[in-house]
Formats: sequence, C-alpha cells, structure tokens
Amino acid sequence: MKIDEDLGLDREDAFQTDDEENRAERVCCHVEDDTESDFTFPSRNSSNNCIGANNSKWPQSYRKSMDMLKGTAPQSLSFLKRSGATGSMGSSSCNNDESSLGTPFIFDTILDEEVHTPVLLTSDQSVSVNGSIPSEKQCSFTQALINGINVLSGIGLLTTPYAVKEGGWFSLTLLIIFGIIACYTGVLLKRCLESSPGLQTYPDIGQAAFGVAGRLMISVILYAELYAACVEYVIMMSDNLSMIFPTTNIHFAEIYLDAPQVFAIIGTLIILPTVWLRDLSLLSYISVGGVGASILMVLCLLWVGVDQVGFHRGGTALNLANLPISVGIYSFCYAGHSVFPNIYSSMREPSLFPFVLIGSFMFCWTVCTGVAISGFLIFGDSVESQFTLNMPMKFLASKIAVCTVVIITVSKYALTLTPIALSLEELVSSTWFRSYGVSILIRTALVISTLVVAMTVPFFAFVMALAGSLLAMLITIIFPCACYLSILGDRLNKLQITACICIAALGLVIACLGTYSSIIRIAGRLD
Repeated sequence: MKIDEDLGLDREDAFQTDDEENRAERVCCHVEDDTESDFTFPSRNSSNNCIGANNSKWPQSYRKSMDMLKGTAPQSLSFLKRSGATGSMGSSSCNNDESSLGTPFIFDTILDEEVHTPVLLTSDQSVSVNGSIPSEKQCSFTQALINGINVLSGIGLLTTPYAVKEGGWFSLTLLIIFGIIACYTGVLLKRCLESSPGLQTYPDIGQAAFGVAGRLMISVILYAELYAACVEYVIMMSDNLSMIFPTTNIHFAEIYLDAPQVFAIIGTLIILPTVWLRDLSLLSYISVGGVGASILMVLCLLWVGVDQVGFHRGGTALNLANLPISVGIYSFCYAGHSVFPNIYSSMREPSLFPFVLIGSFMFCWTVCTGVAISGFLIFGDSVESQFTLNMPMKFLASKIAVCTVVIITVSKYALTLTPIALSLEELVSSTWFRSYGVSILIRTALVISTLVVAMTVPFFAFVMALAGSLLAMLITIIFPCACYLSILGDRLNKLQITACICIAALGLVIACLGTYSSIIRIAGRLD
C-alpha cells in the first residue's frame, strides 16, 4: 500500500485493515505453496502481510450493508435460508459487478475457511477493506448525486415545521449554517479517505485516526444512529396509520391499547418479514424513490395549503428556551455522513465528490426550508411533530401523503436495521454462526426492541432531537474534524487547524445542550 510520504512510515505501519491482513495471509500462503510469481501488495513491510485471519476487526460487514442504503437494482426476492455458498450482504447500485444481494447472510463455512485463488495485483491496485479486490469504480457523477440526495432525503423533512414552532423563524438560519458545516465536514472525510488507498468507510477512518478504539467507537455510534431511525420509523407509522383509523383500540382484560399503540404493533408485524429477507434489492429499489417521495409530500403539503387550508402569518421570531430542540432536528436532517465515504469510494471520478456534496446539501436545504416555511404558515402553532398529522384526512392530498409515508417506512426499515443485524451476527461464535435460525432470532429481537422503545417514548420530534443532538452531531460535525486533525494534522496550516477545532467545539456545545433539552422534554412527557 503506497501511503503519502508526508504521513510517514510510522502512520502506515500503525494502520493496516484486517481485511488487508487476511488477504495478505491468503496470498502469501498461496504464493509459498503454488507459485513463485512476483506481485505488488500494498504494504512496505512484507513481514506484516501474513497475519492470522482471526484478527479481523469488527465490523467487517459495514461497507456492504451501508451500500444498500444508496439503492440497488431489483433482483430476486427470497428469505434467509441455509446455503453452502458464501457471499456478501449487499451491493451498491453502481458496483453491479460485486457480489449479489441474493447470497445468504448466514454461511455454512467459517469465514476464514473460504477457498481462495491467488490474485496478482498490478502496481496501481490495492486490496479493499472488505477483503476483496476492488471492482472498477462505476458511479457517474449523476448517479453519485442521486445517491447523495437519497441519503439526505430522510424523515427529518416531516419535522421541520415543528422545529420552526419550537425555535422561531430565526432558527431557520441554523439550517443553512449546519448545511454548510456538514458539507465541509463531508469534504474532510474525503480528504481522510485520500490519505490512504486502504480507507473506504467511516470506521476505517476512525481506525486510521484513533486505532481500534476509534473504529469501535464510531461503529457503535453509527449503528446507534441507525437504531434510532428504526425507532422513528415505528413511531411514524403508528402515528400516521392512527390518523386514518383514529377510533381503533383494543381493550382486553386490564390491557387497553389506543390507536397509535395498536398500529405500532400491527406495523411491526408487517415489517418483521422484511427483515428476514436475504435479498433486500427490491426494498432498496423502492427506497431509492425517497427523493421522489419527498417531492411528492411537499407537493401534497402545498396542495392542501393553496387549495384547502390556506396560509396564515404567526409564530415567534426566536425562542431561545426551545432552540436546542430545533437544532437537534436540523442536525438530524443532515445525517448522511455514515454513507458518504461509500459514495466517494464508488465514484468513477472521485475528484467530483465535493460537487456531489454541494448538490446534495443544496437540495436538502431547499426542500427542508420550503417545507418548514410552508408547513408552519399553513398550520401555525398547532403544527404537530409530523406535518402529515395536521393534514385533514378528507382531502385526497392528505391521504396520498400519509400512504407515501407508510410505504417509505416499510421499505426503509429493513434496509436501516440490516447493518445492525449483520454487525451483531459477526459477534456470534463460528459454531452458532452457521445456523440461519440465529440470524432470524437476532433480527426479530431487534425489531421487537424498536417496538418496545417506540411505545415507551412515542415522541417523534423529541426522539429525533435527541438522536440529532447526541448521535448525528458526533457523526456529522465532531468526528470528521477530530479524525481529520489526527490523520492529516501535520500537513495543515494554522487556519485549517483552528477551523476544525472551532467547529468541533461548537458541535460539542450544541450536542450537550440539545441532548439535555431533549431528555428533559421526554422526561416531562413521561411524567
């Protein structure tokens, strides 16, 4: 692996991903036994190439599972089943030549007992961190831009009018400020990836910056962010379905369940089979329509406002007491950094990645700002945590918006939960890992846990504010600056170092204030 000379030999020796080590061991063994051909392996220290395959760093499934969130072409649809073939867990819409999503999650063979063929690398090739020879980068600029917009077109859009209600009109200035900062930190991640050809994912960057501890910390926070999104999906589905059928309830013995609780359970039962699928390409194909779904919901909102309800002036200029809640919600809207390294790694022309970020964030800011202004002008101080809950169900536009929310929820839940499930399956011992029943058990337990959390704290906006303040702020603002300073600090000027420190410090202060305010509001609702 050819590392930039400015980083020095020490940094290179200190960081070597385990998949590279595994590949090194396999290649070395094959070369010793079968051939004396010369080839170039990406490492200056050949003695480190043959390291035991059991030293794999967790998580190894991150890149494949996160690629699914970008969208894939539809293939076949089948459930988890036992199979003797090994394979990967997903593929990007751009990397069609990689392993198919149709391969099973659970393997009959232990991971380090796969049969490998010696591979000769050219001087300009490197081994990717997922343990395979990297495929040709196929994403065009347009494809990468669509992937970036799709990642940012999330459920935060529904809550922006409520954020205006909480923080006031001037809080919208934070939406553009955070957009600029988040775009800049995305560029910092790109520069970290460019520091070494072995870096391809966010956890790789964490390992390069802070060792194994950094990899683990970033991975756990990334998965926690995905888990919080799954909880939000359950709350969102229950709230919107209860708007269509508000009188639904169950009263059995001493147990009483109102409409949101009933539909939380029903929605979870509907979602559960989708997390058992071993081929998520169909769901990924539907979820890539998140951009279209966002536009459709905006049009439905404007339809209701222009043709039915009308627009009304109101609101406060600035509410400092509730501003941290607004900040947390706005932060959640820009939570896409977990996938940005994957998009960069798949681009045919990586130099265009900054323009992908600019285009994606501009689209996200435009749509979120438009919805925030329109939604609050239409519903005023009575706006709910999701603007769809304010839309009268007697209008066709309202029904279309609610149905769109439900469909997107069903399609994205499994894609969001799968990376968490795969990471947990990696921790299972090899004996149990062979059983497909264990995979179903893990996934079912995760789904049930999100249901329990959603029914315990069914406060969509406050849960989003908490996730945005605590998790998204770390992933989007703080960690990119910290990793950038750690990896490339010796090559930065004083202005760059000062900018990163100031941004990270600002993010830390906002994270503390937003987390505290969100917890207080949730506790107040629970009382």
